[in-house]
Amino acid sequence: MSHSTDPRPMSAVPGAKLTGTAEVPGDKSVSHRSLIFGAMAVGETQVTGLLEGQDVLDTAKAMEALGAEVIRHGPGEWSVHGVGVGGFSEPEDVIDCGNSGTGVRLLMGTVATHGFSTTFTGDASLRSRPMGRVTDPLALFGAEAHGRAGGRLPLTLVGAANPVPVRYATPVPSAQVKSAVLLAGLNAPGETVVEEIEATRDHTERMLRGFGAEVEVDGRTIVLKGQPELTPQHIVVPRDPSSAAFPVCAALLCEGSDVLVPGIGLNPTRAGLYTTLREMGADLTYENERLEGGEPVADLRARFGPMKGIEVPPERAASMIDEYPILSVVAAMAEGTTVMRGVKELRVKESDRIDAMARGLEACGVRVEETEDTFTVHGTGGEVPGGATVGTRLDHRIAMSFFCLGLGARRAVKIDDATVVETSFPNFLPLMESLGASFRRENG
Repeated sequence: MSHSTDPRPMSAVPGAKLTGTAEVPGDKSVSHRSLIFGAMAVGETQVTGLLEGQDVLDTAKAMEALGAEVIRHGPGEWSVHGVGVGGFSEPEDVIDCGNSGTGVRLLMGTVATHGFSTTFTGDASLRSRPMGRVTDPLALFGAEAHGRAGGRLPLTLVGAANPVPVRYATPVPSAQVKSAVLLAGLNAPGETVVEEIEATRDHTERMLRGFGAEVEVDGRTIVLKGQPELTPQHIVVPRDPSSAAFPVCAALLCEGSDVLVPGIGLNPTRAGLYTTLREMGADLTYENERLEGGEPVADLRARFGPMKGIEVPPERAASMIDEYPILSVVAAMAEGTTVMRGVKELRVKESDRIDAMARGLEACGVRVEETEDTFTVHGTGGEVPGGATVGTRLDHRIAMSFFCLGLGARRAVKIDDATVVETSFPNFLPLMESLGASFRRENG
């Protein structure tokens, strides 16, 4: 989000027992894509359960700026009147993607094969993030990027008037890069091919098929036939597994807790955290397993109990990259040492999440070690001292992770700015309070 509101310091107070049902928001990844693909279809796409966090709202505004009609009918209920593949028009103003790395990278792919210029910006956090990993493959289609040093925002992308299909091997595992290339390939003739170095979340491929595009997946190779006519859909957005991580992990850390989190998307490319928690001995069960809209879904029940440190394999990183901050909180409360390998991608997220978590955990009395690509947390067996003030660095997942730590620590943990959680989980604080959590507004 464009971070213009005044910071709101707040503390998480320990000692609560969390019980009840936690209705978390819709999946952010699916929400972004439902708006974008709806805008590229011909006719009206209906979306139920859309995440109404600032990141997704910024993508909705971008679709309107590109010529689609986007209408909110009620909480989570939206419709998109699309203009068809290749039907976008040049925006009259700069597109502000706020805090959303997913939003800006998908949008860059979307406009890269349209013959007009689009200028993107964002908040201070987003303007510090590298965009070259997306603009480099988009250049293969014929798009030109003109931005600040290091390919940072603000950045103008001049779309290719006569795009060519590409074959691209991703140098790093990134669903954002893969998706940007596939989105660009939609408006290019012939076949666009992406070869992944490691499998990443596959919401784009699943949704493309749902809208009628020809997509073939063979191992880590994805082949897309360009210039299809996409058919409008009714999309039911599953609940976000990354958002669910916070009430789930808080319940695991707070004595006496028993929390049910219903309807969580458990796409295997997203569920690495829950596999890891079970390996640590967490009392975490899947109930009512089912399929919704082609995505596996279940109700998660989390209960407090002892956990042990483990080594998390590097090949699991792509399926849980956004969950390492909250995993490091669980690791701090567990018995023994947890080693997270293959996590260098965390250093180029909304913040350097390894550094942000390391400094915050140290301030709370937890011993950590880090390299460029590993993060090690030495657990306290449930005896984290707490009592510190930690900086969010405009990063919603850092803020929510330390709120959860504060609930399980011996002394309250103060977060320097609670407003940042609104980018992905607008009702995080009231939801947690409904389960029994206690937060205290602080003076700056």
